[in-house]
Amino acid sequence: MNRWDVEVLAIGAGPSNLALAVALEELAPDLAARTLLVERHDSVVWQRGMLLPWARSQVSFLKDLVTLRNPRSEFTFLNYLHAVGRLDQFVNLGTFQPYRTEVSDYLRWVAGSLAEVRIEYGRRVVAVEPVWDDGSLDGWCARFADGPDVTCRHLVVGVGREPRVPDVFRSLPGGRVVHSSRFQERVDRLDPDAAHRFAVVGGAQSAAEMLWETYRRFPRAECVMVTRSIGLKTYEHSRFANELYYPSFTGDFHAGAPGFRARTLAEMRGTNYGALDPDLLDALYDELYRLRLTGSNRMRILPMTDVVRAGTDGTGALLTLADRRTGDENDLPCDLVLLGTGFRGEMPPLVRRMAEAVSGGPVAVDRYYRMALPPSATATCHLQGVNEATHGIADSLLSVLGVRAEEIVTDLLKAR
Repeated sequence: MNRWDVEVLAIGAGPSNLALAVALEELAPDLAARTLLVERHDSVVWQRGMLLPWARSQVSFLKDLVTLRNPRSEFTFLNYLHAVGRLDQFVNLGTFQPYRTEVSDYLRWVAGSLAEVRIEYGRRVVAVEPVWDDGSLDGWCARFADGPDVTCRHLVVGVGREPRVPDVFRSLPGGRVVHSSRFQERVDRLDPDAAHRFAVVGGAQSAAEMLWETYRRFPRAECVMVTRSIGLKTYEHSRFANELYYPSFTGDFHAGAPGFRARTLAEMRGTNYGALDPDLLDALYDELYRLRLTGSNRMRILPMTDVVRAGTDGTGALLTLADRRTGDENDLPCDLVLLGTGFRGEMPPLVRRMAEAVSGGPVAVDRYYRMALPPSATATCHLQGVNEATHGIADSLLSVLGVRAEEIVTDLLKAR
């Protein structure tokens, strides 16, 4: 042990690794004391780019970091509410869906309440290199943008997925296009009284939230949504479909043949992707109807439309749109393009480079989220939130965090 700076290094202090930290403190305090979380930002913030004051979580507060694993834990969302003096008021709201800002504050509270696991902020990992001992993978060395390296025996990566920016937008100057993951910091710098021209690309929750926020926040703005779909739609929710988000379904999904997994993911896509919360959908429709009554064109939705080219016209961005029904093209000038285009499905570049350095092949994980390494390896690497193809549609969501954290801790203890 003395040759390692820490026994467990967890990269990223988002919900996945905070759930892991809680599980370590409750199930393996000795290992928790030898664990370090590193976070590239200066604080814990959930959904940093879309932390809108009116937006609610789409997931029940009971699916917090720990309740489904240990409802008696001191780290539950309900105990957080009790600690900050808002339990009575929250109960009186009569909702299972807290505000997004409240979930973010809960995560900060958990991070500040940890007794054994350390968190270091402002530490951006730029590379993780394997450490070899007599030909066997024995550990890892994390290199940072600044500050000293950190070596460890066991690694847990929870850095999230990469934003998906379609190729057509890559020619736009950085000041004219922003992905939803950086939406808030960008619009916070805009003059609220200016007559901005916003083009929102996408037809799911993040795109709709950006459309609604810019329309409400900038009263002189023109806000246009461009979407390939035939029309906005709500999530395909039912209690039966939601059972596939149970942590217990993860094992069934992983045990299935590749064809079963692919079919199941395709069938479940409408429960999590390409759709909107019903309340937001209704609010948008009602407001569009009201605008028609007044003859205003300040907010528009263009369905069945592709963006075929993107450039600049001297005053801002210029999108060339194609009607999917007729093929007709027309130009849409705008000041800022807002991309609600989701996130990439593949493994993060950091993980792909690690796999290449260790085995030269693609990334593979087992049932307990451990990355496949050479048989002689004594080091381990667990991956969180990027295993949808093998562990199901809930893998990147809050729904499975508590139980998954316990499974990873159990696997770490076996590997010690």
